[in-house]
Amino acid sequence: MADVKSYQGDQGMGVRKPSPAAADLWSTLKKALFIIGSTTIVFVALRNSLTYHLQHFWGASGNFWQHQWDKILNTFGDDPYHLMVYGSTIVSYFVYWTIGSIYTLMDIFNKPAFLRRYKIQPGTNEPVENGKLIKCILWVNFNQIVVGLAFSTACYYLLCLRGYDQSHQLPTFHWVLFELIICILLEEIGFYYSHRLFHHRLLYKHFHKMHHEWQSPIAITAIYAHPLEHIMSNLLPVFLGPLLLGSHVATVWLWASLALLSTLNAHSGYHLPFFPSPEAHDFHHLKFNQCYGVLGVLDLLHGTDDKFRASKCFSRHLMMLSLVPPREAYPDTVLVGKEIKGKQC
Repeated sequence: MADVKSYQGDQGMGVRKPSPAAADLWSTLKKALFIIGSTTIVFVALRNSLTYHLQHFWGASGNFWQHQWDKILNTFGDDPYHLMVYGSTIVSYFVYWTIGSIYTLMDIFNKPAFLRRYKIQPGTNEPVENGKLIKCILWVNFNQIVVGLAFSTACYYLLCLRGYDQSHQLPTFHWVLFELIICILLEEIGFYYSHRLFHHRLLYKHFHKMHHEWQSPIAITAIYAHPLEHIMSNLLPVFLGPLLLGSHVATVWLWASLALLSTLNAHSGYHLPFFPSPEAHDFHHLKFNQCYGVLGVLDLLHGTDDKFRASKCFSRHLMMLSLVPPREAYPDTVLVGKEIKGKQC
């Protein structure tokens, strides 16, 4: 198992030795094409009815969402600078700490007890160390307020140069959905390569090692990182989509909130029912040089998830649609009558 003290970053960014994951690529692509093709056929067949109802929901109840947006503009003003810089910071801060605080309270008090069954690495952060927690909270706030405001200001001026939607009218449901898809794809590319770059031995010890102090992460460690890494690997990949598309500030807020919810879940240390699986990124914190991406597509393509796919953790890497904890549904190999637990996966 990789050790926090001995691991000093990947030795290079060269092509890795072919792994079983590479052999699975064609099979994975065929499955993806089948799903996409089938979905496209169904979507085309139901296009008129489906889009009508979705768009109707988007503007239901007297144009509900537009009405809420108008209230925000009337309350806080419609100055584009304030909305993009201060508004984005406030929305991100609220989302991060509303959800992050719930997870943190669970780790401090170990309650509710039944949720401990959903721990990915049992026995870790039970309870979380106060000193590490305080240090994490302070750094996260610095990144959100000081670094975040500076980055949001830069983003505003870049969007002004590019030109972006500053209208009072919210974009349509169809366009927001399209933008979110593009944002997700660009984030995957931006995060994978920037994240993997920070694992290079020349950068890791100076920057990314800070984030990996948490071999068993908790939710709020999501942006516990060196400020430079926070900009290059956390903020910039999320901003690529809105910059390319010239997104409306409301779409920026929505996308930023979804990205935060995703990374909070990925770092939470809990594999809860009906939530996207955080197993891959938790495995990254455990083994350091596996699972660099968000979606896992580029990891499969580059063979940087071979050890993960060979582990029992991979069998749990799915959304659980029952209340049975993943470790009980897919237990570790039993040796001499004892179950392997915790960090051994």
